[in-house]
Amino acid sequence: MAQGNNYGQSSNGVADESPNMLVYRKMEDVIARMQDEKNGIPIRTVKSFLSKIPSVFSGSDIVQWLTKNLSIEDPAVYLCKRTMQNKARLELADYEAESLARLQRAFARKWEFIFMQAEAQAKVDKKRDKIERKILDSQERAFWDVHRPVPGCVNTTEVDIKKSSRMRNPHKTRKSVYGLQNDIRSHSPTHMPVPETKPPTEDELQQEIKHWQMQLDRHRLKMSKVAESLLAYTEQYLEYDPFLVPPDPSNPWISDDTTFWELEASKEPGQQRVKRWGFGMDEALKDPVGREQFLKFLESEFSSENLRFWLAVEDLKKRPIREVPARVQEIWQEFLAPGAPSAINLDSKSYDKTTQNVKDPGRYTFEDAQEHIYKLMKSDSYPRFIRSSAYQELLQAKKKLENTLDRRTSFEKFTRNVGRNIPIFPCHKNCTPTLRASTNLL
Repeated sequence: MAQGNNYGQSSNGVADESPNMLVYRKMEDVIARMQDEKNGIPIRTVKSFLSKIPSVFSGSDIVQWLTKNLSIEDPAVYLCKRTMQNKARLELADYEAESLARLQRAFARKWEFIFMQAEAQAKVDKKRDKIERKILDSQERAFWDVHRPVPGCVNTTEVDIKKSSRMRNPHKTRKSVYGLQNDIRSHSPTHMPVPETKPPTEDELQQEIKHWQMQLDRHRLKMSKVAESLLAYTEQYLEYDPFLVPPDPSNPWISDDTTFWELEASKEPGQQRVKRWGFGMDEALKDPVGREQFLKFLESEFSSENLRFWLAVEDLKKRPIREVPARVQEIWQEFLAPGAPSAINLDSKSYDKTTQNVKDPGRYTFEDAQEHIYKLMKSDSYPRFIRSSAYQELLQAKKKLENTLDRRTSFEKFTRNVGRNIPIFPCHKNCTPTLRASTNLL
């Protein structure tokens, strides 16, 4: 009895469209093209010393044929084009950069041709409409995300998801070769029956949806960006680390000299302290002199109430608990009450929340209002303070003063060393008193 060919079909006669069968069909198609007499892999007879080996082809023949006929360099063209577009959303991920480097090594001889192809495609993309270009970029990105997935993810074009899930959950029932239901657990005599899992309820599904929505909305940074930020931060604060750059006059953590700390706490800041105010608003607010200069600048712009409110709330957090209710009312009457003498500008949401908090006063009653004012100063007042002539003149004045002191200190050290190295000769008895005194001075 002839056996029917059920390859690629399920038990009910319907064509199997699982990822595995799709891959098998692709492989069959490639093999059929390889066996083509005209355009396939060249098959020849190899002569040895005493015999002939018919129908021979080498591995290099296969590689050349695949490179020529299957457009293997397409991923390289796509990644190379991504590097030309210079957009944050199209920036290569770490694994894509590694793939590009690997492809560049593999196609070293053809890389100029691949680069020309990518350059031509990038020029064509620039001529398209902006919306059309975004759509095409998204489609192309989705295509390669499926066919070249992130390392560690399942490639759905090569692995059957159902088969993978069965491997992860081996206790599920499966079909036997006879078409009957077989329970894998029945083969184990010591197996205890496991209760069937119940389908999730509607509330559980809603919670799971909220969880994954929060995961999607989370702000994520690539490791390379984090490393770049850390390096930039380290380089910026390098001169302020007494263990990496020796401070002047000495390191108080090593010596017993506290002059360095006294200079840091003095009301006459040096050039380094003034420069540090420009790193961020927190640096200016931490320094008492910087805070005072920032307040003077705000007074010149008639917006000092913002900083005074922020400082009052910071002071409130440090007050004893018995003083908090009275201090909350004072801050409310000065900055937030209707007709307040130093009214601040709040959005309706923060104002309503603060109004409710004042009814039950505490150290963090004005937390929302303080955060709103902080963001307002950071985005508006602080950049103008750094660009202001007052800050720039102060920075330049401190820089000139320190240069003068450095030159004076260097000259004093030079004269001291010169005086130490010049020998003192005894004067002749006939020399004048002035000459004798100058000689002794040296």
